[in-house]
Amino acid sequence: MNASSLVPLLLLASAGPPGDEARPNVVFILADDLGVMDVEPYNPETFYDTPNLCRLASRSMRFTAGYAANPVCSPTRYSIMTGKYPTRVGATNWFSGVREARFRGAPLNDRMPLEEVTLAEAMRDGGYRTAFLGKWHLGPTEEFWPEHQGFEVNVGGARAGSPPGGYFAPYDNPRMESGPEGEYLTDRLADEAAALIERFREEPFLVYLSFHSVHTPLQAPEDRTEPYREEAAWLGVDDASRFAPVEQVWPDAGPREVRVVQDHPTYAAMVSSMDRAVGVVLDKLDELGLADETIVCFTSDNGGLSTSEGSPTSNLPYRGGKGWVYEGGIREPFLIAWPGVTDGGGTCDVPVISTDFYPTLLDIAGLPGRPEQTLDGVSLAPVLTGAADALDRDALFWHYPHYSNQGGFPGGAIREGDLKLIERFEDGRVNLYDLASDPGERLDLAAERPEVVDRLRDRLHRWYEEVGAEFLRAREVGPEPWRP
Repeated sequence: MNASSLVPLLLLASAGPPGDEARPNVVFILADDLGVMDVEPYNPETFYDTPNLCRLASRSMRFTAGYAANPVCSPTRYSIMTGKYPTRVGATNWFSGVREARFRGAPLNDRMPLEEVTLAEAMRDGGYRTAFLGKWHLGPTEEFWPEHQGFEVNVGGARAGSPPGGYFAPYDNPRMESGPEGEYLTDRLADEAAALIERFREEPFLVYLSFHSVHTPLQAPEDRTEPYREEAAWLGVDDASRFAPVEQVWPDAGPREVRVVQDHPTYAAMVSSMDRAVGVVLDKLDELGLADETIVCFTSDNGGLSTSEGSPTSNLPYRGGKGWVYEGGIREPFLIAWPGVTDGGGTCDVPVISTDFYPTLLDIAGLPGRPEQTLDGVSLAPVLTGAADALDRDALFWHYPHYSNQGGFPGGAIREGDLKLIERFEDGRVNLYDLASDPGERLDLAAERPEVVDRLRDRLHRWYEEVGAEFLRAREVGPEPWRP
């Protein structure tokens, strides 16, 4: 669906014809390392309290098969900003993540090219005020930071992935003044976002709130942590039951365990604080009478951290987590609230991916399409409005040619319908799963369905060629890696 065909839908949503006075505001909220099973709209039994995300979900389309374009952060962030798979520019790992094992990883581009017409630039050119808050992690030096990528205001967006000074002031952030000692970063970002919404209220705006939460270091206010500590003690889970072994996925990875129980008190307080911050933003929209004029999106950049760095959460029933091309590493919360269209909530099981936000938001706003920037994303407006029950796309792809410090193996994947093929880049082994009956990817069907394996593998390889994918490289001494 193109932008012009959406005019009747916008009229039905009481948004009026295209024009600055009619265009909806956009609040885009991005969490960091948050697993899909961490939040109540996707897991009512989660250990963590997320009432404000439930509140948002009640007025959103909740996509039940929402994905990040990559199992780690920077590439997925690139995909949201550009509508493209990160493989197209070699941005295939976190910036600048380099880890070697039996082979060297693929060459890594550690910056979002300035030539990209970002989501912020497209909306700015369409008359929007634009502001970025929080984690950027899309370039090593300031010429690649938000103010040079379409954002009028930048609060905290810089090089670092994790908060450079931790979650409590002083923050040691070159793009944000420090607060009083002890101020909590997640609270601060929410307050700054609310202030910018009030400042921009008379014009259409894009406020892009990119939390550091729930990325390490694991830090939260004590008064928010203690209730979860008490609840975890009441659950009485011992260490032997909290973790399970993980296969050794690449040489020298060492023993790995995966968390199978959600009961980490500090992590719980971080999730709860992030949800509280979402509430601050929603409250401000309500207070200013802007809720009916504002699109709100919520997602995360990769799956929950379950196999490394303290392994604070569990993604069960999904396998793996951050750094893995299994579902636990790429399946995400994916909420879009469009006033007048999704007011009653609802779910959609059409597979969608982070590249889709860019064309969707331009489409809803009635802004010109950017074919060069939306090579891989598609507008979700047809399914949001009920005008279609499917998209003009039948497959999603992933490419992670690196050794994850979370233990994940270098690999690629394709999802077509309910079938998902995973290909390992060290030796070319493949696994085939039916996600409808086996969302935990435990039953490998590759041996019994060779014709499906051949078809999906051929399609995945053609996609590698289309996007210019690069692969593992040999070390100075040692064997040559597999090549597709």
